[in-house]
Amino acid sequence: MRISSNTIYETGTSLMLQQQEALVKTQQQISTGMRILTPSDDPISAAQVLNISQTASLNKQYSVNRASADSALVLEENVLNEVSSLLTAMKVSAVNAGTALTDADRKILATEFRSRLDSLVGLANTTDEKGQFLFSGYQAGTKPFVQTGLDVQYMGDQGQRLNQVGPSRQLAVSDSGTDIFERIKNGNGVFTTAANSLNNGTGIIDLGAVIAPTSLTGDNYEITFAVASGVTTYDIVNTTTGAPVSSANVYVNNNTITFDGMQLNITGEPVSGDKFTVSPSGNQSIFKTVSDLIVALEKPSSGQPGGTRFTNSLNAALKSLDNSLENVSTKQSSIGSRRNEIDSLENVGSAQDIQFEQLLTQLQSVDYAKAISDLKQQELYLQAAQQSYIKISGLTLFNFI
Repeated sequence: MRISSNTIYETGTSLMLQQQEALVKTQQQISTGMRILTPSDDPISAAQVLNISQTASLNKQYSVNRASADSALVLEENVLNEVSSLLTAMKVSAVNAGTALTDADRKILATEFRSRLDSLVGLANTTDEKGQFLFSGYQAGTKPFVQTGLDVQYMGDQGQRLNQVGPSRQLAVSDSGTDIFERIKNGNGVFTTAANSLNNGTGIIDLGAVIAPTSLTGDNYEITFAVASGVTTYDIVNTTTGAPVSSANVYVNNNTITFDGMQLNITGEPVSGDKFTVSPSGNQSIFKTVSDLIVALEKPSSGQPGGTRFTNSLNAALKSLDNSLENVSTKQSSIGSRRNEIDSLENVGSAQDIQFEQLLTQLQSVDYAKAISDLKQQELYLQAAQQSYIKISGLTLFNFI
């Protein structure tokens, strides 16, 4: 086999270039700290690095989403704290209204309640840093509550805005205004009692209680009083069906009345024609509660029957304020639970970030001890190749002639 000089030169040059390429690659690995410079260096590890990097990137985005969600919930929590404080102040003022105040004093108190109603509507229309309304559901650009005098109407929807805070978890970062300010059961939560606004006696009805849940009908009832020959009696009629429940029941002061699984007390002295109603609890907004209280305060109530009528209205308003406070407290607890979940997810996400970094380090970081050893070896190979090339390329037949 004959090998030409040209072949010797090309082969030697090619081998030196290969050694130089390997040397440069090792130098790059040492200088960058990365073992995989191109996917072809380790296709399997490169694919794993890509997958882990994408997952790590998503995990960081979830962390950003969690921070945004927590910020929104903190703002809502702060607003509800203000709402709770405002309702508590209203309750204190309402209790004070039940003391020996004059009609003029009550009108002054009513003016104060009008201002607090405006403040309450203002809180319900709070916006975030982006100018979006907190309590309008999905319609973040729509003002949720519109006030006309004492009437307040909800203009939003029932949606809850969600944030993707984990691979398989969406978290509500808002609550609709209906859930917080309107969907509040009146009365005792099962039924509500009320005195007829035209009553002339001194009868005052309490909130009542459920004593036999299985006997409840969910119907409406009316209790009508009659006084004859110094004896006070009352009839109970189911106004939903029109059927009498009982009749000619003898009444005494602080009488306990029981029927169809319900129990209630009426104190004072009702007169003939006085009526009291019992009906299933319905939803009543915080604004309606405050508005009704304002109307009651502005109505003259000195003497009788005005004093008794005011007391019945005030008792109902106080219970409704309690129900409103309880509903706000429930929403605050819900927000607290969601914030706790965000903290838990963030802890898990932080641990995953560390794990992803460790995996990426194992897959693509260079082993400096091995790389430096390889570099020394490649330098030796290159030097040997260069020296052998010089010797071989210098061989010629003319040296022996």
